[in-house]
Amino acid sequence: MSEAHDSHLLDTIQRLQFSDSDRAEALLLSFMRETFPQLNIRALMLRPQAVSLNSFNGFLTLADDSRLFFKTHVEQDNVIGEYYNATMLADAGYPIIQPLYSSTRSGQQLVIYPVVSDPSVFDVARALETGESDPALAAQLAEAQADADRALFTIYARTLEAQSAEDAARSPVHQLFYHRLVGGRLDRFYGLDTEIIVQPGAPPQPLEAIRRAHWVINGRAYDVTLNTLIARATSLLGPAQSGPSVVGHGDAHNGNVFFSSSRGLRYFDPAFAGRHHPLLDLTKPLFHNVFAMWMYFPADEAQRMTIHAALDGEVWQVNHDYTLNPLRLMFLRSKVTHTLIPVLRLLRSRDLLRPDWRAYLKAALFCCPFLTLDLKRFPPEISLLGLCMAVEMGAESPTTQRSIVDTVLDEAEAASESG
Repeated sequence: MSEAHDSHLLDTIQRLQFSDSDRAEALLLSFMRETFPQLNIRALMLRPQAVSLNSFNGFLTLADDSRLFFKTHVEQDNVIGEYYNATMLADAGYPIIQPLYSSTRSGQQLVIYPVVSDPSVFDVARALETGESDPALAAQLAEAQADADRALFTIYARTLEAQSAEDAARSPVHQLFYHRLVGGRLDRFYGLDTEIIVQPGAPPQPLEAIRRAHWVINGRAYDVTLNTLIARATSLLGPAQSGPSVVGHGDAHNGNVFFSSSRGLRYFDPAFAGRHHPLLDLTKPLFHNVFAMWMYFPADEAQRMTIHAALDGEVWQVNHDYTLNPLRLMFLRSKVTHTLIPVLRLLRSRDLLRPDWRAYLKAALFCCPFLTLDLKRFPPEISLLGLCMAVEMGAESPTTQRSIVDTVLDEAEAASESG
């Protein structure tokens, strides 16, 4: 089976898991038996989850009736050759669950673990948000998160070293940002000849016009367009940049972290682990753990919020009442207080903090709502909210009306300068 065919196959399985699980499982069983012949796999079961935006996972049953857990990340425009540097994370001190078996070649990346009974932080947090879990668990989760974020900075500080532009260019983490911008995903999602519906019952809007429009979101006027943000991110996030690097997970959102009241937080699925800039390492958890519930539960969030847009010339006037649950603010504050601020102080003290660090981080944050999934696939209200999020993540809000993300970055910048 060719590498290109494998990549297409895994992408097909990822999509089919939500609509035709029997076919998806049959295709995957054939792939798994060919890739891991030593396992003598008798059956498998996919486990479609809201968190599986670009991935799939499930359970294997072997001939001796033992069970294993598997997971893969699907990336249609792979340019990275090797994935899953789990050993590097373990050697750096991460509490990482090591895979038993791995296929790490581009287009065939998949890892197999022992079955872990602990829930993911994603599931624990969602149960707390929806009232399906004991509220007392929130305090335990907050303590575990703070401990993990302090420990993460310790690992950053211990592994911090200079990285050449050549080595930086090979870091897998760039697949989540720069390579999505330039590798075809941008054109597939938001090509200038496509359209998007941003209001129920309204006609679709051409992406060409959406991309060159200005935005006023909840009274905050942004002075850049999506086209400007795309160009800025493409320039800022180029992989071949020398600078500071740390050993990082790369994709440590809550779906890739297990929670235990006794063991704390443990990482798994290090598909994009490697040595890269610490601000890139923080991007995915800063966005996905905090701002992205609309992406995971679009129908629920569309019912919970109200959003209205009016086009005034080439300006979209949008008002919405999408708010962050206190649990999401906890994740944000913990990561900023215990990891981001200490990292900024450390880099500044060693004269390693790039002058445009804030624009660099916001460019990476911009990619999360804009390029994780095609916003056209969502209900119109969520598509519009996603566009607003992309603008808010990538652009600076007015100094008199700061957005949540700009407020916490202001605080981080001030704290890092005074510390």
